[in-house]
Amino acid sequence: MVVGDVMLDRYWFGDVERISPEAPVPVVRIRREEERLGGAANVAYNVQMLGVPATLLTVVGTDDAAQRLQKLLDERRVAHVLGHDATLQTIVKLRVIGRSQQLLRIDFESQPSHEVLSQLLGAVEREVQRHDAVLFSDYAKGGLAHIPRMIEIARAAGRPVLVDPKGTDFDRYAGATVITPNRSELAQVIGRWSDEAMLTERVQALRERLKLQAVLLTRSEEGMTLFDAQGALHVPALAREVFDVTGAGDTVIATLAALVADGMTLREAVPHANRAGSIVVGKFGTAGVTFDELFARTTA
Repeated sequence: MVVGDVMLDRYWFGDVERISPEAPVPVVRIRREEERLGGAANVAYNVQMLGVPATLLTVVGTDDAAQRLQKLLDERRVAHVLGHDATLQTIVKLRVIGRSQQLLRIDFESQPSHEVLSQLLGAVEREVQRHDAVLFSDYAKGGLAHIPRMIEIARAAGRPVLVDPKGTDFDRYAGATVITPNRSELAQVIGRWSDEAMLTERVQALRERLKLQAVLLTRSEEGMTLFDAQGALHVPALAREVFDVTGAGDTVIATLAALVADGMTLREAVPHANRAGSIVVGKFGTAGVTFDELFARTTA
């Protein structure tokens, strides 16, 4: 079960042939438009791509973007429970692409109402028994205002809880099984570290204080490190050409959740999640990894 903030990723692709006479900016002549699932919707689709059924719980508006999101979810056969808020503007991230480079991103968004978020809390209580793991995808857009209670519900049901965190208040994720911050997100919470010993000491203190089973630090070109009661497990990055890092974190936690739901331990799943992340950065935009791509080498 995937719970969190969703968005519609729109791409406008075009040609850049001149600079505007009105201002020193490129003029993009749009040739093609594309829409993709973003945020928690992309996470759910990433789980689905691995062959693991996923259900998305989220809040959207009643606008055209919400309809487009639902259509994309239906086309990709991602089950969903959508709360609708007429006052909410469904989040849209519009990217303008020229000569294979992102020139501009425009965001459209607003905060969901408290009443709709309470409905989402009820949906978690109803749906948790039908799923083997719960994944919270937090983009700090307001959809997970009740996440402490949601974590309590999931843990009371005996389900592993995985969280992709955001912001500086990690206390709201207390009791989760694992959180997956990147370097900058973690540094905002524990401060900058000068060496691995300092990093390990601070992360383990955070893990114990929040009663987490583990913290998975994603480190970009340095790979990733899992901190748990056994110590630190480091998995180096796989050498691969990086084309676009958009959504790489979504792929990592989606892979981790899918494998944990299927019975793997975190230590067993982390190397596969690391490989999934290395594959997806070679693709453009928010994308995912299939089961065959992920296990091609090990099953050959």
